[in-house]
Amino acid sequence: MKIIESIAKKNRCYTAGRKIVVCGQTLHSVGCPQPKASVFVNTWDSPTASVCPHGVIDGNDGTVYQTLPWNHRGWHGGSGSRGSVNNTHVGIEMCEPACIKYISGSQFTCSDITAAKTAVKRTYKSAVELFAMLNAKYGLNPLADGVIISHKEGCARGLATNHGDPEHLWNGLGMGYTMDTFRAAVCAKMQGVNLTFETDQSYTVTKSCYLRTSAGAAKTNKAAYSAVSEAVKKKCRKKDGYAVFKKGETFRLVSVKSVSGNIWGKLKSGWWIPLIYNGEIRIK
Repeated sequence: MKIIESIAKKNRCYTAGRKIVVCGQTLHSVGCPQPKASVFVNTWDSPTASVCPHGVIDGNDGTVYQTLPWNHRGWHGGSGSRGSVNNTHVGIEMCEPACIKYISGSQFTCSDITAAKTAVKRTYKSAVELFAMLNAKYGLNPLADGVIISHKEGCARGLATNHGDPEHLWNGLGMGYTMDTFRAAVCAKMQGVNLTFETDQSYTVTKSCYLRTSAGAAKTNKAAYSAVSEAVKKKCRKKDGYAVFKKGETFRLVSVKSVSGNIWGKLKSGWWIPLIYNGEIRIK
C-alpha cells in the first residue's frame, strides 16, 4: 500500500478545523465509473466542494490519496436519525471500474467483468491494508461492533445517509466480498497474515478447530453430529459430541459472518468453522 498525502486544504471541511476522537472507519465506494483517484482529489480541493472524506483509493494501482488528516472531522457519511459517522469515523472512498455503467440507483451493467473484478480486488486489498494500519494506530479492534462499517451499515445504524455502498458493487460483480470478510481480512492483516476470506476458495486449518452446527451455537449431542455429511465426516473425528477439523485439513468456504467479535466460515455441509476466534487466526 502506498499513501500519498493530498490534503484538500481549500475544502471548507478542512478549513473548519474540527477534530474527532477516531472510533472507527467507514468504507465507501464512489458510485460512478471513475478509477482515477486524482479526479476526486482535484474536485474535493475546492471551497465549493460539499464532500471531503479522509482518503480515496485509486482503482488503477491501489494507491491511497489522503485528503484529510485522520483525526479531522470529514464530510463522507452524512447523518441519520441517531447522529453522524462523520463525528467518529474516518471515511475512505474506493474508486470504481471504468467499464461499469449505472442504469438505476445502485444497479449497473458491466462491459468487461474480468477487468472490473481486477480493479475491485485492487481497491479492496489496499483498503484492508489501510484499515489495518488505522486500527493499529488508534488501538481499535476491527471485529468489535461498529468499529469498521460500510456506508450501507452506517445508514442501517441511523448514522449515515441512505446509500448501498460498497456492498452494491461487490454484489453486482459477484465478488464474494462482504463487510464480514473485509473485517476478517483487516484483523488477519494486523496479525501479519494476508487472507482475503473469499468464498469458494480452499483454506487450511492451522490449529484444530471444533465445527459447530451454527455459528456461535454448538450442539453437543449425537444427533447433531450425525447431521454432518459423509464427506465431512471423513475429514473429522468425534470428540465430546463435536466434529473437529484437525491441523492440516483443507476446506472451502460458502459464506463468512461475524458473531460476538469472532469470525466464522460456513462449509458446504452447513457446519461452521472458526476462522478467527478470540482474536486468533485458525486458518491459512
